[in-house]
Amino acid sequence: MSSRFSVHRVAAGMAIFAAAAILAFPQFPGSENNALALSVAAIGLWATGAIPEYVTAIAFFTLAMLFKVSPPGVIFGGFESAAWWLIFGGLVMGVAVKSTGLGERIARRLARSFGSTYWGVITGVTVVGVTLGFVMPSSMGRAVLLMPIALGLAERFGFEAGSKGRTGVVLAAAFGCHVPTFSVLPANVPNMVFVGAAEAAYHYVPTYGTYLLLHFPILGFLKTAIMIPLIVWLHPDRPRIVEADVGTPMSGQERWLALLLIVALAFWMTDSLHHVSPAWVSMAAALLLLAPGFGLVGRKAFSEQVNYGSLFYVAGIMGLGALVDKSGLGSLLASAILTVLPLAPGAPAMNFASLSAVSTVVGLATTLPGVPAVLTPLAEQMAHASGMPLDAVLMSQVLGFSNPLLPYESAPLVVAMQLGGERMGPAQSLCLLLAAATVVVLLPLNFLWWRLLGWI
Repeated sequence: MSSRFSVHRVAAGMAIFAAAAILAFPQFPGSENNALALSVAAIGLWATGAIPEYVTAIAFFTLAMLFKVSPPGVIFGGFESAAWWLIFGGLVMGVAVKSTGLGERIARRLARSFGSTYWGVITGVTVVGVTLGFVMPSSMGRAVLLMPIALGLAERFGFEAGSKGRTGVVLAAAFGCHVPTFSVLPANVPNMVFVGAAEAAYHYVPTYGTYLLLHFPILGFLKTAIMIPLIVWLHPDRPRIVEADVGTPMSGQERWLALLLIVALAFWMTDSLHHVSPAWVSMAAALLLLAPGFGLVGRKAFSEQVNYGSLFYVAGIMGLGALVDKSGLGSLLASAILTVLPLAPGAPAMNFASLSAVSTVVGLATTLPGVPAVLTPLAEQMAHASGMPLDAVLMSQVLGFSNPLLPYESAPLVVAMQLGGERMGPAQSLCLLLAAATVVVLLPLNFLWWRLLGWI
């Protein structure tokens, strides 16, 4: 453990040294250098976990303000975002699900469906997460809904805090409800940013069916099939039923909470009809749960069980993405990368690999929602250089923003791990292994699939 920690400290020190070098030897003519230095330092500390993530977030806010890297509305924009308030409401709902016993009750039902094997548990939780992606358009909402149930399931099978089994169940819920669903059009924020940016710049809007056919067979189905064995291999364990299923009737508190969750889920699933953000649905549910004399989460539980550190962490990540976007740093980095990419007409495999690489690398700097915002304006230039159709170049962004190399790139992954009470280390390991499998196995298959469909 000490050697692992020292390696992380060395990596974090290298990131801080790189940030200092950027300030000492400017790479850009304007204020982008300060933004780049701060971004490199924050990303290095978040990626290594050398210090608590929320401490890095507070340091990011403080330094950005002290050195006037960007206006306060940009740096603290995460606190204003709907996603941040969706998370807050989800934390309150998670406390209620655990304290009332409803999560344990649902877990008992799921346990009977998944069977008594560890493979069955991990597969079941992952498949539930992926399935929710087709009916619930918010990955944050899916994490908020699924994680308390997954924790109840972990307890049901005897996976105590700190055990490999509990970590495996949390990873299955976190990754299952998010990573494969990049291949479903309305399921994640980067997907919708991509659609909005493509429509604004080129009047191109992919249909639901086209998007699903192009991406889900490889990036959805096969990625899920690879992810499940990876989780079982990384965190092997053996389920143990810790108590008999006595089948007690639901309490009044459980019924009230179940009704509230059903109503919230109905609003989340139909947001395209009523246009009420999932965040405000989550906030309304939290308000009812906190209401004195009426709700299920008391003052003490709210003060002690809501993870405020995760809220600062998520706000910091959102602030970083906004900083990179508004400062122009993202576009400068993408343009610099494009100058060295080997794009050329008549080289479909090289073009496909290059476009996949640039969208993946940009995500490290901008976080995943920033990838389409940065790359979409450059799509016409990339299409001209590669000789590929514009719609294929636009769709290639999905190959990158569906392949996070590290968890900090994706706020829903961070939130899910925080809700699960797990460190970011296991998520980082799974991200890297899944990314490697994607590059070695899935992207070549994706290239053949696109060729078969006539896209390249």
